Amino acid sequence: MMPPVDRWIDLPGLRLHAREWLPEHSENSRPAFLLYHGLSSNAATWDLVASRLERQGYRVLSVNQRGHGLSDKPDDGYDFLTLVEDVRQVIESTRLSEVIIAGQSWGGNVALELAARYPGLALGYVFVDGGFLNLRSRGNWEEVSRELRPPNLTGISLTTAREMVRARHPDWYPDGIELTLKNFQTLPDGTIRPWLTLDRHMAILRALYDQDVVGLFPRVEERVLICAAADGSEMLDAKADQVALAGKSIARSEVVWFEGTAHDIHVDRPEELVQHMLRFADQLSKKTA
Repeated sequence: MMPPVDRWIDLPGLRLHAREWLPEHSENSRPAFLLYHGLSSNAATWDLVASRLERQGYRVLSVNQRGHGLSDKPDDGYDFLTLVEDVRQVIESTRLSEVIIAGQSWGGNVALELAARYPGLALGYVFVDGGFLNLRSRGNWEEVSRELRPPNLTGISLTTAREMVRARHPDWYPDGIELTLKNFQTLPDGTIRPWLTLDRHMAILRALYDQDVVGLFPRVEERVLICAAADGSEMLDAKADQVALAGKSIARSEVVWFEGTAHDIHVDRPEELVQHMLRFADQLSKKTA
């Protein structure tokens, strides 16, 4: 397995940080995978998936979206129109002529917006417990913003944060816990703070709330693999309704449920997710052959 290479992608007025896997041996006919993380997450959470895809001969690029990780953190540009333009320019800059785009959570909704606005840009899409998220269904903005406002973790120690993640996800790979902790900047005194500031986090939440996912579904032309986590939460019935609507409204879609799995499917069940992604890539390759 080759280790990822840190890569900087310079866009007009914006510099994004990415992690890239370049296999030693790859068939030219194989598409690349372009991976996007969720809200307040980071590109490294895809490492467990990306390394397995690389071992199968696929080029993989995982990008820190604006405001996240080591990428630039402008005060604006957290609306979907700007975010999908970021993705389009990443594809253009890195010359990914044939690409499968996967997005987790909010990253899935970014992928949905991209698919609806730029048909033909990608071979296909993988929505990983996202792409169907409809915050409007949870109530008015005031209720949703209070419910989903992130806890203030600034100032706690990295050790405490590690214990919190381990307690919440005792079955995760140790590497998965460490990759998740990269959501935070570790300061010289051993405390942490999120890379994404609270005001930008809330701006993204508002954009997610305002996104018309139901109107976007029918506009998606490419094949979509929807991977949904059945995590046993009290919101599972509502999620199931949203997934069913996406599966019905997106013309060429397939839904796979991951039972007893956390929202971060790519960290919790990387092997299973990769198997489905490889099968999906094989289907797309056969269709374009």
